[in-house]
Formats: sequence, C-alpha cells, structure tokens
Amino acid sequence: MILGFLRKTGRDTQAADDPPHVDLDHAGRPIRVALRRVAQARRFTLRVSATTGEVVLTLPRRASLTEALRFADRQSGWIAARLEAVPQTIPLEHGAIVPLRDVPHRIVHRPETRLTQIENRDGEFHLVVGGAAHHVSRRVGDLLKREAKRDLEAAVQKYAAALNVRPSGLTLKDTKSRWGSCASSRRLAFSWRLILAPAYVLDYLAAHEVTHLREMNHSDRFWRLLYDICPETDRAELWLKMNGAKLHRYR
Repeated sequence: MILGFLRKTGRDTQAADDPPHVDLDHAGRPIRVALRRVAQARRFTLRVSATTGEVVLTLPRRASLTEALRFADRQSGWIAARLEAVPQTIPLEHGAIVPLRDVPHRIVHRPETRLTQIENRDGEFHLVVGGAAHHVSRRVGDLLKREAKRDLEAAVQKYAAALNVRPSGLTLKDTKSRWGSCASSRRLAFSWRLILAPAYVLDYLAAHEVTHLREMNHSDRFWRLLYDICPETDRAELWLKMNGAKLHRYR
C-alpha cells in the first residue's frame, strides 16, 4: 500500500511536482522511499543501501510517477527483506562496544576526565571520554579518526618506500561505497572506518592506493605489483566483502 503519495492531478505527476519521498506499507511496517529522476534512466529501478538502509526509486525523466509508485509497491516485500539485512546502527555512546582495530573497546564516559584516551583494564579495553555527555559521540569519533590517520600514514609511508613513489597527501573521508581512492593529483583518500577493521585490512587498502601511484588502473601489472608488496590482499578483500558493510553501523 502506498501511504505517502501526496496528491492527485488530472495528469501524471511530472518531475517538478515529485515529492522528495513516498512511504510504502509492508505488513504494517512503513518504508520510506526516496525518489530520483535520472535523464539516462530507461526503466524503474530500486536500490537499498547495504550500509545506511536508504531506499531509492529511480525513474526516467518523463516516466509516470503513478506507475513508478505502483512498481515500488509491488516490490515492497523485496525491499523489506533487504532492509532486514542492513546492520543495526550502534551509536557511539556510553556503554557501546567499538571494534578498534577489530578489538572490542567499551566506551566509558567519565565527566571528570579531561582527555579522551584508551585504557586496558585487566585485558578489557576502554575508550574513556570526559566532559559533557552530549560530546561523547563526537569525541569518540575524533579519537577513531586520529588513530586511523596515524595507522594509514605509517602504512602509506611503508608502501610508498617499497614502490619508490610519493603521494601528495592523505585525506580521511566517510564514504559509503569506496574504502580508498587515488586522485590524479596523487592525493590518497581513505575511509576513517578502516580503523574498525583488522590491521591487515587497513594495511591492504594503503598498499592498494599506493600501487595506483604506479598504475592508475586495475591492469594485470597493477595486481602483480600489489601482490608483491601485500601478500594479504586476498584475505583482506574477502574480509571486506563479508564484513565491510558492518563498519558503517557505528554512528
């Protein structure tokens, strides 16, 4: 059932009149679907993000909105099934467990403490955060990004020396679909969330992007160079394929 079709007109609703989203109902569960018109599109398509759970319905520029909504409604069961597979969001707050370098760390809020730091209490790791409670999430995020930058800079330096190349800089991002990239300016960019993965996964991504400084493609030569400097390539790729989406649940 379509819950959020805003209005009816004497003609098919055109792009200028499209609502930003519609709400479907599947077995009593509301499902919000964002609408996107794309000039190059030739048919209706639905996409459910494996990381955020966002549902997007793409329409050709002049397609009937009414027909598009009927299409989405017919696919509501498929959408619901895909949403069930999206990892549950874990807020970065007191008591949450965060896998720093794939090692569980519990967030502990101590208002009287001034610094954000990592503690080892008899084998149990804590991320200790001071100050006001509403700053905990941001401060934990800042700590994770600092740790990610430190590890990535060290790994990039190691592999750049191995290949005798020099990147122009390193940037941290929070991308949804790419763990790393290498620009034509020779600047490397990585997702800070790699610090939540095992160390060999972060190390592999550094090696991958540094190798692009020699080969700006994925040719056979690129892969030969990468395997030469990073024997863990296959293991890391498999880990990301199986577990990568889960890294986006920490917010």
